[in-house]
Amino acid sequence: MFSSSIDELGQRRQAAALQQDVTPEVPDMQISTFVCPTEIVAFSNKANEFRDVNCDVVAVSVDSHFCHLAWINTPRKSGGLGKMNIPVLSDLTKQISRDYGVLLEGPGIALRGLFIIDPNGIIKHLSINDLPVGRSVEETLRLVKAFQYVETHGEVCPANWTPDSPTVSVC
Repeated sequence: MFSSSIDELGQRRQAAALQQDVTPEVPDMQISTFVCPTEIVAFSNKANEFRDVNCDVVAVSVDSHFCHLAWINTPRKSGGLGKMNIPVLSDLTKQISRDYGVLLEGPGIALRGLFIIDPNGIIKHLSINDLPVGRSVEETLRLVKAFQYVETHGEVCPANWTPDSPTVSVC
């Protein structure tokens, strides 16, 4: 799943729009930092759970595709990423990071942004973490399910909602 072009991503998004998918994007990881590899591996490990709810996870990094390949070709037990179940796209020009508002222009690195985007291209959720704190895969999956539930049922999900908990009807 390493080689995925922006065009392929766009085609998948168009197909997803027809299937009511929600796509969480995990842009702007620097794989060479200590936290990012843990996030990429954690999202990759849960890729099937996201697919089960018709959701694609896409990681974007300001590192080059050569750097990605080196990390992916290094087994996890040796500190690398190993086999990936999600695409990791290179944002070498940093334009994606800039467009999503997570680029720190001075050092040329990106904060930890996470964006849940609906099939119409609308950002339903965004979070931006400072560099030393990683993102929660479980919370991202819960949010995806909540946004899908609201879209399907027209009810709202209260704080700490999970798929087996009650919702609130909208009058």
